[in-house]
Amino acid sequence: MITCPKCSKDNQDHYKFCLGCGAELPRDAAPKPFSPQTPSHGVKSQASAAPAPNAVSVSPAAPTAQPFSPPAGPAGGGMVMGGGGVGSGPAGAGQGGQSQPPPVGGTVSCPQCGHINTPSNLFCGSCGFRLTGAAAAAPKAAPSSPAPIGGLGAGTVVLTALRADGTEAGTFALPGTTVTVGRETGAIFAGDSYLSPRHATFTQNGQKVTVKDEASLNGVYKKLVRDVPVELRPHDMFRIGQEIIKFEPLAPAPASPDGVERLGSPAKGYVGRIALVIGREVTGNAFPIPETGVHLGRERGDVLFPEDGYVSGLHCRLSWEGGRLLLTDLGSSNGSFMRLHEETEVKTGDVLLMGQQLFRVAV
Repeated sequence: MITCPKCSKDNQDHYKFCLGCGAELPRDAAPKPFSPQTPSHGVKSQASAAPAPNAVSVSPAAPTAQPFSPPAGPAGGGMVMGGGGVGSGPAGAGQGGQSQPPPVGGTVSCPQCGHINTPSNLFCGSCGFRLTGAAAAAPKAAPSSPAPIGGLGAGTVVLTALRADGTEAGTFALPGTTVTVGRETGAIFAGDSYLSPRHATFTQNGQKVTVKDEASLNGVYKKLVRDVPVELRPHDMFRIGQEIIKFEPLAPAPASPDGVERLGSPAKGYVGRIALVIGREVTGNAFPIPETGVHLGRERGDVLFPEDGYVSGLHCRLSWEGGRLLLTDLGSSNGSFMRLHEETEVKTGDVLLMGQQLFRVAV
């Protein structure tokens, strides 16, 4: 048990925030023990993914109080630098992939990270999100369909801006079936200099809603669902915490113009590498990806980001299966985000990252 130094309430060992007052709980300075369990050719998708592996450090920019606040760049859609990417929720929140058996007498699911809490908890034991009195009193039943916002009719697509703590910062109803949003749209987008003037286009066709990146400088990212693998194609980018990461496959060097074959060290057993994006078309530290896969996190894994408080202890996994590289979020507190390169369908509850802001979609 961990005793809160602020209010003296006892909390379970894996909790990061006090259930009584929400204060951050002290934790051991030494990383938790970790044993790699990744079998050959990666880990297959399961209903409950097992955590796994370990190491390497970088020095990302310090997290700011704003959600997803990258280093300053030029106004007018400044470039978000890698190692200064994104983050939402309290710094240092939570270990990825932890779950507890539901307690007797009802449960409350944290709206930010999905952790199961007892009805008496005032704050989430995993991410520290404040659970409202209504939520703490009884578990919420999921509505069958999203309620109209501000008197808007059914079928209206609404984007809700989210703050770092998961609370709502404002809503924007798309005024037509095809709407392009960006810094020039105004409303909840106006003050974000990391949005391009025309950033993304939402298109509604019947019950289907899609989003398309309009060649924006900083991109449109979609939050991954926990434990659901998503394929990473060559040169795809994803974000965890403040890190922007690019997948670069290993490819043999082409022959020289005069037909001479280039030789190099064999790369047997490796499928590519991941590189930190530190500028426009510029990468920094890179790490190889073996066929056995790698795990990324703040405290445990093969690649560590110990100074990034927005990365969970064990955040995500890269696994090689059937000739494809798969990215799986392991229940991280702040999520893993995949950059969209083509028009993609979005549904109610999906979370998008555009500029410095998170947006929840309601269809």
